[in-house]
Amino acid sequence: MEKLESQVADRLTRYYIVALTLVAILTVSGLFLIRRTINNLNHDSRVVNVAGRQRMLSQRLTKLAILHTEGIPTVDSVKIDSLLSLWKMSHEQLLRGRIKMESEFVVLKSDSIKEMYRKLEPVFQTIYQNLVLVSREGVSDSDKKKALQIILATEPVFLNQMEAIVFQFDSESYGRIRILEQIEWILDVLTLLVLLAEGILIFRPVVNTTRRVVRLLAESEDAIKMANDKLKITNSRLLRAQNDLIRSEEEKYQLQLSENRVRTSALIEGQEEERKRFALELHDGIGQMLTGLKLHAEKLKQVQFADEKQRFRFDKLVSLIQDTIQTTRQVSFNLMPSVLSDFGLNAALRVLCEQTADLSGIRIEFEGDSERIKLNEKMEIGLYRIAQEGLNNAVKHAGSDNIKIKLEQKMNRILLEIEDDGKGFLISNLKNKNGSFLTRNGIDNIRTRTQLLNGEMKIISKVDKGTRLVINIPV
Repeated sequence: MEKLESQVADRLTRYYIVALTLVAILTVSGLFLIRRTINNLNHDSRVVNVAGRQRMLSQRLTKLAILHTEGIPTVDSVKIDSLLSLWKMSHEQLLRGRIKMESEFVVLKSDSIKEMYRKLEPVFQTIYQNLVLVSREGVSDSDKKKALQIILATEPVFLNQMEAIVFQFDSESYGRIRILEQIEWILDVLTLLVLLAEGILIFRPVVNTTRRVVRLLAESEDAIKMANDKLKITNSRLLRAQNDLIRSEEEKYQLQLSENRVRTSALIEGQEEERKRFALELHDGIGQMLTGLKLHAEKLKQVQFADEKQRFRFDKLVSLIQDTIQTTRQVSFNLMPSVLSDFGLNAALRVLCEQTADLSGIRIEFEGDSERIKLNEKMEIGLYRIAQEGLNNAVKHAGSDNIKIKLEQKMNRILLEIEDDGKGFLISNLKNKNGSFLTRNGIDNIRTRTQLLNGEMKIISKVDKGTRLVINIPV
């Protein structure tokens, strides 16, 4: 189908080019013929002008010859010699068929007119020679009168032949005009025939083809519109299904996150309960037993030992019991500080800073309100564990000399900040390609506890500029 349409289009294109070429050729040919005829008519008019001037000059020269012969004075200031030279030059040009008009030559193309000029030559020569004789000085009056008689006898013949030449010019010009009219009619008819053939063979098929193409385009547009409507309906259904699927996946993901959060929360609560139970057992069980053991040992100091070595060993034993009691208390405090439940988060963080500073030798400062911030037990334990983990990271990895913990309540938000002046790090080193934090240095534990409290965690760190951990928890 496409090949057939291409062939039809190529054939119509060829016809159209041929028709335009013929119309152009006919138009240019008509213009050329008209231009040529106008030039010929222009030349003929100039030749007729020269021929008429020859008749006028001959009559004027005859008059001057009569006046000169009879000795009659005249007001004509032109000399016979100058007029005679002009008359002869014009006659010779007409005889040769090349007339010089201003800056161009007018060429005679009629053989009949050239023949008429050749026949006129003897008459012209007779008049010319007698006019020369009349105008010449030293010629007798009788000879001039004879020459004048010859001029007067010959002049009518010259005038009649010049008049015949002028009429011949007019006849030939009219004949050329008639031929031009016939040629113009022929060209017009041919042009009309070409246009008619162009309309029948080109424009009519083109119009029919255009109508068919427009009809097909309209049908195709309607079909495309219907298909687009169907596609819109299908697309809307797909979008709804996609949105439902995304919503289902989001709900599934949120459900999974909630399950993980509940599971993690339950696990952490279990850990905290276990820590509380274990800390209570350490404090009330092993701690009391060690305290009793220490009291008995101190009573034994009053006993006299056999030698100094035994007393020295006993003193070492008492010191070891004291160290064990202190370690047990520290372990119990780390597991679940009693000051947290008794005096609140502020006091617990202050004690944590003091104990960590004593053990690490690092200057640790706590900044917070002196009054207890009223929080539920879960939030207090969570914030304490976050501070404990963050402080532990700063002590172990930051290499800092000063650490500051700040706790404050702003409206309905709790802000916990842990800042050190250590070596810092690049935040990108703590993140995966998807932007989540890696499980390292307790960061994952802090993040998990912050999420369980519906809070936000922000880490600000620069190499050699220290690190700042900000926890923002809604109350």
